[in-house]
Amino acid sequence: MSETRTLIRGAKILGGEPRDVLLDGGVIAEVGASLEAADARIIEAAGNVLLPGLVDLHTHLREPGREDSETVLTGTRAAAQGGFTAVHAMANTFPVADTAGVVEQVWRLGRESGYCDVQPVGAVTVGLEGKQLAELGAMYDSAAGVRVFSDDGKCVDDAVIMRRALEYVKAFDGVVAQHAQEPRLTEGAQMNEGIVSAELGLGGWPAVAEESIIARDVLLAAHVGSRVHICHVSTAGSVEIIRWAKSKGWAVTAEVTPHHLLLTDELVRSYDPVFKVNPPLRTEADVLALREALADGTIDCVATDHAPHPHEDKDCEWGAAAMGMVGLETALSVVQQTMVDTGLLDWERVADRMSVRPAAIGRLEGHGRPVSPGEPANLTLVDPAYRGPVNPAGFASRSRNTPYAGRELPGRVTHTFLRGSATVLDGKLA
Repeated sequence: MSETRTLIRGAKILGGEPRDVLLDGGVIAEVGASLEAADARIIEAAGNVLLPGLVDLHTHLREPGREDSETVLTGTRAAAQGGFTAVHAMANTFPVADTAGVVEQVWRLGRESGYCDVQPVGAVTVGLEGKQLAELGAMYDSAAGVRVFSDDGKCVDDAVIMRRALEYVKAFDGVVAQHAQEPRLTEGAQMNEGIVSAELGLGGWPAVAEESIIARDVLLAAHVGSRVHICHVSTAGSVEIIRWAKSKGWAVTAEVTPHHLLLTDELVRSYDPVFKVNPPLRTEADVLALREALADGTIDCVATDHAPHPHEDKDCEWGAAAMGMVGLETALSVVQQTMVDTGLLDWERVADRMSVRPAAIGRLEGHGRPVSPGEPANLTLVDPAYRGPVNPAGFASRSRNTPYAGRELPGRVTHTFLRGSATVLDGKLA
């Protein structure tokens, strides 16, 4: 059996008619019916959906500096398990990825892992402090070839700094990915501001804190003629601002997380810190608006905001707990439940939102490509008929802070291929 040749039999490409797909030498060699390939590994995929490998624009791999939460190796293993062939690693590491040296370190660790491609995201400002632009040009010119810049975890709240960043990245078609959170409006905030926060006595996080920054930044991007990407959109008001900006033809893109497509602030009544996240879980009305926006393309893509934390940072009282959830290994299942099983998206548009568009936003070559002969064999097979409870003990991630423990979710990634090499076989890491 050849390690470089794989014949996938009977898979539904993008949910369509069953076809056979031959992978050879890292590319898709042939697509057709009743294909034969001597000495090839055979995968019987009847009933499975074949997608281009998933791409995540928003992953926290924690290395360097917080290897107790995650490493590039464990994070990329989790990514492969979730059907991802490429992830963008956020800059809030220790030290911060604000120089060519740090982004190259992360990039090389990704290459060594072999489970998925790792594209570092560079910090917008030195130390994520929002005061001085980081070495944007040097990070772009580095071996990592950084094209996405973000202070995620912190908002670039200074309008002048944000304008200068947009002007700088325009020269090489980069994009600034903004964590939209007006800091003065969220001091002491613990959850979404609304009826539930009032009843629980927890500091409220108003929707306007997100929406005001988005409104400012789409106007700045239009003024400069540059690209801005809005991270983890969470409110119905944010959707309307983005929809308006796109109607003007401005270069604005946006992402939504799986958890903001499914979970609401009602879950905070449990005071379980697993539901503490930034931005916070919002209302049912916000969830429905986000689903509609993803369906109609106002929101371009799904991004996990995979945020691993060690047990001690979450197993404590709500006020002291860290914000964030792991999401790489459950993302596709949540999207199936909220978008496919509800009829809002078919599998072809899932591929668009979870592979094609994120790869285009990040200018990531070799990913988000059609399932066609000659294309790189970065592919994901999913069994949409599967139903089962989420078991964090089986995660490849180093952390277990998932909001879905014990919850039944649909779909299971059965195989993942990175340039024709299997990283996941029969649901297990290769």
